[in-house]
Amino acid sequence: MVRVKTHRAKARRVIGGFNLKRVVSISLGSSKRDHKVLVELLGEQFEIARRGTDGDFDRAVELLKELDGKVDAIGLGGIDVFLFVRQKRFAIQDGLRLMESVKITPVVDGSGLKNTLEREVVRVLAEETDLIKEGTKVMMVSSVDRFGMAEALTGIGCDITFGDLIFAAGIPYPIKTVKELEEIADRILPEIAKMPFHMIYPTGKKQESQDEAKVQKFAGYYLDAEVIAGDFHLIRRFMPSGLNGQTILTNTTTPDDLDFLKEKGVGTLVTTTPEYEGRSFGTNVMEAALVAVLGKPWAEITPEDYLELLGRLNFRPRILNL
Repeated sequence: MVRVKTHRAKARRVIGGFNLKRVVSISLGSSKRDHKVLVELLGEQFEIARRGTDGDFDRAVELLKELDGKVDAIGLGGIDVFLFVRQKRFAIQDGLRLMESVKITPVVDGSGLKNTLEREVVRVLAEETDLIKEGTKVMMVSSVDRFGMAEALTGIGCDITFGDLIFAAGIPYPIKTVKELEEIADRILPEIAKMPFHMIYPTGKKQESQDEAKVQKFAGYYLDAEVIAGDFHLIRRFMPSGLNGQTILTNTTTPDDLDFLKEKGVGTLVTTTPEYEGRSFGTNVMEAALVAVLGKPWAEITPEDYLELLGRLNFRPRILNL
């Protein structure tokens, strides 16, 4: 999802005779995960970078204002702006504050890709692998931030557990249907959206540690699942030891994350975004790159535009046997 801008950024760098488009993700996450790559997408050169602020909200606002008008697109990382359940949208107030600090450059939070690419990834896994099929026991640590994935898994007929109440609120209540998820979301998300974001999602140094109390208390949900899906920071924060070859279906991972998953006993890692120089980027920065490629106002971009472009780019899920 992106806020509509009336102007496009004009700044360009030139490398090797090519105009270089710049896409930057400003994240509330740890700066230890910062990364920058040069890639070619459909004949255009891109510099794609991620800059973490270690949970410092004011620093994030400062960087966003600094980049505004100087890059081609901006992604917001480590935070959601909008949560979706079916056609209902719930706005996170802290996310809106970050988005509204950018006045010129297109800014996205990744939800456009979550609703298209991640549905497509589930379809590919179901049709081309044996990792996901009817009856597969799937545990999603959170579903309202990746409703496209949740709905796609449900459509295949997976035996799915939505862990939104378990891991966000510490309430040992597994949600088993999309209908029940929708009913609960209607009641609690309007209030949750008003809370400071660090109270509902790990930011800064919390992304480097685990919530040991919940790890022990809720380990069974991980151990009983065949596939553990959703945001990587949430998956990591509550993951117990002693897994027996489970599949992780997630987004951004680094080489250090792979070591962590191996130690915990994970069998297969699937990331929905491609790997560049040893790591995958978040959906927010990849959506920002697609917006820059499309070169048209976000209000005119449809899910079909994203899917057509993803097909041309041959975006495929990365599958690693650990």
